[in-house]
Amino acid sequence: MRSKMKAILLVLASIMIMAGCSSNTANNGGSAAPASNEPAAAENGGAASTDEKVELTFYYPVAVGGPLTQIIEQMAADFTKENPNITVKPVYTGSYDDTMIKTQASVQGKTPPDVAVLLSTELYTLLDMDAIVPLDDMIAADGGDEYINDFYPGFMANSQTGGQTWGIPFQRSTIVLYYNKEAFKAAGLDPEKAPKTWDELADYAKKLTKDGQWGLEIPTTGFQYWMFQTFALQNGKNLMSDDGKQVFFNTPENVEALAFWRDLSAVHKAMPEGSIEWATVPSDFIEGKTAMMYHTTGNLTNVKNNAQFDFGVSILPASKQHGTPTGGGNFYIFKGTSEAKQQAAWKFIKFMTEPERMAQWSIDTGYVAPRESAYETEKMKAYTAEFPQALVARDQLQYASAELSTHNNGKVVKAFNDSLQSVLTGGADPAAALQKAQEEADKVLAPFNK
Repeated sequence: MRSKMKAILLVLASIMIMAGCSSNTANNGGSAAPASNEPAAAENGGAASTDEKVELTFYYPVAVGGPLTQIIEQMAADFTKENPNITVKPVYTGSYDDTMIKTQASVQGKTPPDVAVLLSTELYTLLDMDAIVPLDDMIAADGGDEYINDFYPGFMANSQTGGQTWGIPFQRSTIVLYYNKEAFKAAGLDPEKAPKTWDELADYAKKLTKDGQWGLEIPTTGFQYWMFQTFALQNGKNLMSDDGKQVFFNTPENVEALAFWRDLSAVHKAMPEGSIEWATVPSDFIEGKTAMMYHTTGNLTNVKNNAQFDFGVSILPASKQHGTPTGGGNFYIFKGTSEAKQQAAWKFIKFMTEPERMAQWSIDTGYVAPRESAYETEKMKAYTAEFPQALVARDQLQYASAELSTHNNGKVVKAFNDSLQSVLTGGADPAAALQKAQEEADKVLAPFNK
């Protein structure tokens, strides 16, 4: 009897083992899951299994005006039409900050998105969270150097660290100067010549200021660290080290730069005092409430479609040299998802960053197409021939540097933003404010410098 029972148990155990192997194969597109978090390249060049149905959750933010949600959702639908086994579910997650908060909560809750667009500056924070996968193996299997080297180096600076690639540039930008040519004419200024230096910027802004119209608006909320970085780069050097472990806020050059920004309103009376909201500056420009503005090129199409006057776009005025930080968001692929999902996410990123699609994205939004080959497409050549303002942000990349990005980036940026705000809207002394920001940032970064 015992021998019969043993035989029956052995048969049952064998059946269970075979069923388990079959289940593992089905769940992983026909191959065993890798031991590493780095997904193995699929034989078809990084794509998911041709038989397995995959659903991707895609978080994306909107930080500029215009119908971006409709554009993103249509692009995702076009991808699914071409890849019927991969369904992309776009989830609009608010601003960049809102999207990062939602992403952090999802990662901590072990339900991360499969793919997301987040600020390129969140790279070190995402690495500290152990949230994202390196993309080098997928790039090598599908596109290689020909693909990755086609992205502008200025945009890759916030996408790579430690010899690895972690993000793929998507909705990327630089800060540009927009100006109302009709207002220039009325003030006796040449409408074809934007200010080239800080002195000219202050002079033009004063001449353009009149009842109902400011000469210049530069946002002092939301992304004030980014706006200040333009002045820092033009007057000295970048604000952080390449490894994201140090910041250089309290320098004589930065004190001078912050005083110049403050004086545009406090001394020259050419810019509103108090808070200048990020989201309302483009509306003020379109409505003629300001003759010039500093803003992201991501608002270019919004301005083009809504301004009822002739306007120009220029690279930013220089102090000791030209300079601008890059900006905007990258694609990231997240850990904690299946290999099939990671490979499908990579296929989606490749689709979204194809040259023709990047060209159309730039035309539709105003963001810089992050790939050089996008500017060689016929549609982009035709568009920029008709609307040369679309080339300014791209051409300014020769002067661009990486946007402020550090470990524990949220706390570092908050300390810096608060200090900038205290000067721009509260009358604090620039040197004292930058010293305070430096001390607070040094404390935040101390654990990363042991």
